[in-house]
Amino acid sequence: MDTQTLTLRRTTPADLAALDQLYSRSYPNLLKADYPPSTLVMALPLIARAQPRLLASGSFYLVESDGEPVGAGGWSWGGPQGGASPTHMAHVRHLVTDHRRVRQGIARRLMGHVLAEAKAAGARILDCQSTLTAVPFYASLGFREVGPILIQLRPGIEFPAVRMQKVL
Repeated sequence: MDTQTLTLRRTTPADLAALDQLYSRSYPNLLKADYPPSTLVMALPLIARAQPRLLASGSFYLVESDGEPVGAGGWSWGGPQGGASPTHMAHVRHLVTDHRRVRQGIARRLMGHVLAEAKAAGARILDCQSTLTAVPFYASLGFREVGPILIQLRPGIEFPAVRMQKVL
């Protein structure tokens, strides 16, 4: 694939349905090698959905190829579970690449943009709650592992992940 055919833009609330489709078709395929079916059956209905607040935030982005969504993700000052963060720390938010388009530079281009935008806004550290699947990708971008975490999706539903950080 020629990466020059990719376009990257800020999302709007109108992207909700297209991103729901991207998450719901890609996350099951991307995560199945690293998570047991018992975890995925509980977690996927909660994580494989676009988040309207992120889409309207101004710091969430969509990558398209010929008008088709092939990647999405962004950053925020607040953490994924809410609550206050140190004033110098931003957070990677809800990154996905179409499972049929991995290893084509889509996520790398998107994260390059996220890193530059967060740094320009004053962030000194970018924090990430990585899926087990994405740890090697984030490590290739210079993120270091802080340690394993369990993300509480709902009472009784925990999702194993790895907290990672990159100094900007």
